[in-house]
Parts: sequence; C-alpha cells; structure tokens
Amino acid sequence: MPGTERGGRLLILGGTGEARELAAGAVDDGMDVVSSLAGRVQRPRLPVGEVRIGGFGGVDGLADYVRAERISCVVDATHPFAATMTRHAVAACAASSTPLLRLRRPPWSPSAGDDWFRLPDMAAAADYVATRRGRVFLTTGRQDVGVFAGVTDAWFLIRVVDPPSALLPPNAEILSARGPYRHDDEAALMTAHRITTLVTKNSGGALTRAKLDAARELGIEVVMVERPVEPAGLVAVDDAASALAWVRTVIRR
Repeated sequence: MPGTERGGRLLILGGTGEARELAAGAVDDGMDVVSSLAGRVQRPRLPVGEVRIGGFGGVDGLADYVRAERISCVVDATHPFAATMTRHAVAACAASSTPLLRLRRPPWSPSAGDDWFRLPDMAAAADYVATRRGRVFLTTGRQDVGVFAGVTDAWFLIRVVDPPSALLPPNAEILSARGPYRHDDEAALMTAHRITTLVTKNSGGALTRAKLDAARELGIEVVMVERPVEPAGLVAVDDAASALAWVRTVIRR
C-alpha cells in the first residue's frame, strides 16, 4: 500500500547510475520506491523496486501523480541535461508541498594538458565544428544529432545507444554502443578514425570519462557543452549516499 509507515514512499526521477544506486539503497532500507524513467532508451538499465516508464503530462500531471500515490518525497536524479524534467519537478513539488532533492553528479573539470573549448549549448557547438571541419567524434546522444545536420565540411563518428531518428550530417558513420568505456578502447577508436575533435556534454561521472582522458593523451581538442542552468534554490547533493541520508531524514520526520 502506498505510503506505508514501514518505510515511506519515495519517487525517484531516474535513468542515471546514481538513480539506480539510490533505488537499491532505499529498497534495502525498507522503503517503498518508485523509479520513473523517461522512456527515451529502448532497453534501459532498470533499477530495483517499482518502475514506471513515460512522461507524467507536464507539471500538473506530475503533481497529480505525487498526490495520488501519496509520495513522501521526490529525488530528481535525472541526467544533468534533462532541464525540462528538473523544472517540472520543482514546480510540481511546490504545488503538492512535497520535499524535493536534486541528485546531480559533479561536472567534469579540465586537467593539465586538456584542450577544451567550452560552449553554452549544442547550437554553438555545431557552429564551432563547422568552422573547424576535420573529423569529429560526436558523443552527445541521439537527441542532439540533428543539430549537426547542416555541418557539411566535417566527417562525423556518431556514438549512440539507440539509432537517431533525426536528420544526420551528410558525412557520418553511426556507432551503436553503451558505456562504460575503457580508456584503451577509446584511444584505439579515436586513433583508428583519425579523430581531430571530440564533442561531448559535461555530463560528469566515471561512466564515460575515459574519452576525455584518451583525448588528452592523443592531443585531441574537446568541445565541451556546458550544463543548462537549473532553477535557483534547489536543495542538491552529488552522490547517492548523501541522497539516501536526506531521504531517511525526510521520511522519519
């Protein structure tokens, strides 16, 4: 039954490794956990506990779900670039008077020897790549591929989990793969394809960090798209252990 006294009812807006780690810890704690996935990946890695897949229908739909399911608290553990979901979570939790925590992994920072060119969004990255030409390793996910469709003077190796549905750049090869990725494999891949520019989002985390280390080792420039700005005033932590501690405090209170 939703909202049992034994452990409370936690809604995790997930899809990330941190979300799965939090779900496992909360279930071990005896909590009633629901993890919500957007459904954008065909074969997602599923967390333990109850899972729902698909959108809520905007802010009102999420607020209604929280009320109907008697959710004790919400942890937004979505991807750092899932800006719309984060805004919806803030508004829905405010409307339903539900405690909200943002679980976001720390961003990557350049190390000595890195050649990073930081840009605010994907459109700026596409404009920059168009001026550089060369051979591009595009690792921003399938939803952003279409932004680069008009870049005609560069060759792209596009790595995605699921095939992109958007229009592709005219000179492109699709590589279907899922992390984690090993440093040696990343270096070999970029060497074999004679990559001159790596384009990525500042997602953070260890799962896909190896490409940055390999790029530094090979002297490849990195176009780093920075994270979108999140709503002000969010209570946030950067690891699952801290999120679980917060959930315990809220539910026990």
